[in-house]
Amino acid sequence: MIDKPLRWSQAVTRTSHALDLEAGVFTWSDPAAIARSLRDSAEQSERRRVDPFRSAMSMLNFYLNRAGARLDPEQRQCLEAAKDELRALYGRPRRGAGSRSRTRQVRVLTVREAQHGAPS
Repeated sequence: MIDKPLRWSQAVTRTSHALDLEAGVFTWSDPAAIARSLRDSAEQSERRRVDPFRSAMSMLNFYLNRAGARLDPEQRQCLEAAKDELRALYGRPRRGAGSRSRTRQVRVLTVREAQHGAPS
């Protein structure tokens, strides 16, 4: 029987040693604790290639993306909240629920407003 080649993500999961994470960190129910743990792991690591914030956020996103639809909705919400906590720990603006669409919102003028000027 021939061994199947590993998918790239499976190989990364098995061989990556960029961060030494606490056991079960992605199963915790406290977003702030998850963020602190990821921050501490990233800052202590001497093997990372990017700044600690990017390293920690990448690890969190990698887990979320790999878990996909199998991830419990409540745990996904907790991990998404951990992203905001991580941003706050590094002094970056929080995104919060739905803020991505608000930051890219553009006011669309009606034909009348375009012809006669938009109200102030």
